[in-house]
Amino acid sequence: MQSMSDYYSAIQLRADRWSALRETTEALSREPKGKKAAAQIEKISGLFESLALIEAYWAFPGVQAFEQLRRQFEHKNFADVAFGVQRVTRALTTGAYRRRHIPLDRDSVDTEDHDDEAMQSLEARALTKPYFEVMIVDNVNEHQERWLKSNFSRMRRLEDPFHYEAVVVPSLQDALIGILFNHNIQAIVVRPGLIMESKIELPILKRYLNRAGGINSIEALQPTDYGPELCRLIAKVRPELDAYLVTDRSVEDIAGLDLGICRRVFYNQEDFLELHLNILRGVQARNKTPFFTALVEYSKQPTGVFHAMPISRGKSISRSHWIQDMGAFYGPNIFLAETSATSGGLDSLLEPTGPIKEAQELASRAFGSKQTYFATNGTSTCNKIVVQAVVRPGDIVLVDRDCHKSHHYGMVLAGAQVVYLDSYPLNEYSMYGAVPLREIKHQLLQLKAAGKLDRVRMLLLTNCTFDGIVYNVERVMEECLAIKPDIVFLWDEAWFAFARFGPTYRQRTAMNAANTLRERLRTAEHIAAYEAQQAELKDADDETLLNTRLIPSPGSRVRVYATQSTHKTLTSLRQGSMIHVNDQDFKGEVEASFHEAYMTHTSTSPNYQIIASLDVGRRQVELEGFEFVQRQVEAAMSMRRAISTHPLLMKYFKVLTAGDMIPEEHRESGVQSYYDPHQGWTDIWDCWEQDEFVLDATRVTLLVGGTGWDGDTFKTDILMDKYGIQINKTSRNTVLFMTNIGTTRSSVAYLIEVLVEIAKELDELLDDASIMERRGFEKRVSNLMHDLPPLPDFSRFHDAFRTDQITIEGDIRSAFFLSYDEKNCDYLELEGSINDAMDGGDDVVSASFIIPYPPGFPILVPGQVVSNEILAFMRALDVNEIHGYRADLGLRVFTQDALKRQAKTNAARLKLNDARNK
Repeated sequence: MQSMSDYYSAIQLRADRWSALRETTEALSREPKGKKAAAQIEKISGLFESLALIEAYWAFPGVQAFEQLRRQFEHKNFADVAFGVQRVTRALTTGAYRRRHIPLDRDSVDTEDHDDEAMQSLEARALTKPYFEVMIVDNVNEHQERWLKSNFSRMRRLEDPFHYEAVVVPSLQDALIGILFNHNIQAIVVRPGLIMESKIELPILKRYLNRAGGINSIEALQPTDYGPELCRLIAKVRPELDAYLVTDRSVEDIAGLDLGICRRVFYNQEDFLELHLNILRGVQARNKTPFFTALVEYSKQPTGVFHAMPISRGKSISRSHWIQDMGAFYGPNIFLAETSATSGGLDSLLEPTGPIKEAQELASRAFGSKQTYFATNGTSTCNKIVVQAVVRPGDIVLVDRDCHKSHHYGMVLAGAQVVYLDSYPLNEYSMYGAVPLREIKHQLLQLKAAGKLDRVRMLLLTNCTFDGIVYNVERVMEECLAIKPDIVFLWDEAWFAFARFGPTYRQRTAMNAANTLRERLRTAEHIAAYEAQQAELKDADDETLLNTRLIPSPGSRVRVYATQSTHKTLTSLRQGSMIHVNDQDFKGEVEASFHEAYMTHTSTSPNYQIIASLDVGRRQVELEGFEFVQRQVEAAMSMRRAISTHPLLMKYFKVLTAGDMIPEEHRESGVQSYYDPHQGWTDIWDCWEQDEFVLDATRVTLLVGGTGWDGDTFKTDILMDKYGIQINKTSRNTVLFMTNIGTTRSSVAYLIEVLVEIAKELDELLDDASIMERRGFEKRVSNLMHDLPPLPDFSRFHDAFRTDQITIEGDIRSAFFLSYDEKNCDYLELEGSINDAMDGGDDVVSASFIIPYPPGFPILVPGQVVSNEILAFMRALDVNEIHGYRADLGLRVFTQDALKRQAKTNAARLKLNDARNK
């Protein structure tokens, strides 16, 4: 039996313990006096002991039923125990306990013993009442606990839209553990009898408390404050939940307290009907999907279609003799729900006033923004909308150079002066990390020294990166605001929408950090700290400022935008995305331009199915996002552990750790790896709270160079073609496995089986290989693992596209459109004419974006000077795709005459601007 230290998740621990208990009790009941009986009894006793510590946090099977099973075991009623455990395990596995009462006695009849949720049709499952659990926090005895539960049970009515069961815990600590452990909990009733400390001592549960931020800061509280403080702490850990405070304190005392997620305060401790109705109403508020519901209702209405959509109501399909297969494949509902905003009856995405508007407001609540906007053509469009809305021609924007290409095109459209920021390189894996805060501060201080700080408009960063590097978002914004108090932040969270719904992850999301900053900037403690630092840093030089954690002015404006690909990490149809806004100046300064940018890039015929899926996806994460994200992290952690401890896999593969992907100077916590075969699991809360960069645990980067295959070959020829495993991202010697909220333990197990099979085949191949074949293999491995070209930094913009020689920003828009005239461009061959041009002293300047796949970032942008380092990197690439480069012609560059003309034009424009400014 695995020890508790082998488990990252208490949910995995619980599931495996029940499974082991079922197997062992069944074996014992078959041969109660067999040779293995003594060992089996000892094992069962240990399993009951470990499960007893965690079953208190679940309504099913419940403490009383669990203790009854244990008493039966102690009385040697092994057959009864085996029967009851089998029923519990089956119900937990199939989810049957969510739909009906599960009898555990041998003489009970369960006519739906094989009621497996997976065997039911979607229609049947949609008709069942959703189930959830309510946690009651009160230090009561067994008799009082039964009284509490029975009072809630008596409030049930047939017309209730949901069904719930109650679970009772005694203390503040138990409540925090419970909401982190039990994903079924949707509401908490906090009664005045709660105490502070849990009676349970278990390392895996202490890890859950750490994810709530620990409890050191609340040990000095008075018992009368435990209830309000618990409501506040729950808001920090799981803000989507509802809390109800039952108290006998005066209204005046309660009114002045921060009650976190508390929806209502009750003064009558026995007003169970009102509590029941409020619990249902609170869950209903999250379950509501205004647009999806409106679309379903629309699909049921009889209509006559006289507008420009033949497919509406499925008429053009049902009348066809040749495309009936399309109708059969998709079914009728998708066509019944197909309509246009101009036909009336629903709402317009461009000017929402009805269900779309309400759906966006609910999404804003769920994701912690001030405004949220839906998009139906992906985050590429979201990025361009935000950039166009906020950035004006001539504004300086600091941009992560290896961000998504939509941002680069956004800079072109906006006419921004771009300062490209270099991420730290991971040359041994042919990938970039993220942009160090020191580099960002350095560029801001350079611009300040040049008198250009007033023109700096935006900082644009990717969080998390494709490879899973996550910024300390709050710290980045703090220190940038200390230099430029009104800078706008655009965080590309295309791959990070799920992070809002995990307590550890949430702290590094843009919206959470923005809300935290807005709250903290107003506090007296912050004002005092700012004033003290200002006195200390008076006349400080740039090096001192770079080495100091800067504190922003209390008057700073928090202006934050986040774009998310909902369809990438949450439930949504393809291209469903969201823009989240948390900008203190949005109403007065940006709203009108945002509306225009939104109109510019959004189709007047948006896909209603995508909008509906965004609405439903929001409902899902508010009600079960915590569970799904938790399981997603568990799946990735299981994968890490399995690969890191398998002796055969370790010969050819390695899971890259935080220590591999984040340099030591950016890991203040010193955490090297989330799992170590010798030490077990690392509690990641500390590093996520402290470090400049952390590694997203849901992404597993596997080093495959030891197999002799490059990343692209391993992905295409081995994983996809041979085993049907789909992945997206590769580098020269790595492949990236991304778990998501749909990843199961079975899919992880299959992947491990595949990797083991690949390793075995390699073993056999090398065992039969000749000396020359073995040398060839070793050479391929060496080329992939050691002989890697260094990743090039951004060189510079050509002077024809710069304002001066003091700072590095460049006019990417002028360069982009200069290339439209083919007379301004030429092609130079990588192995020939380009060398002649550079040897002759000419600046070779790219006229296009050059983006190799992999790694997928632009190594050249329009107007950028080609460096020897970039050429060396391009020559060393062995990828099939280099966007913007034509192998038959070469690299597209500007002619020297075009650069001279542009330089004159640029000089005249700058002279005119200077005259206007004077």
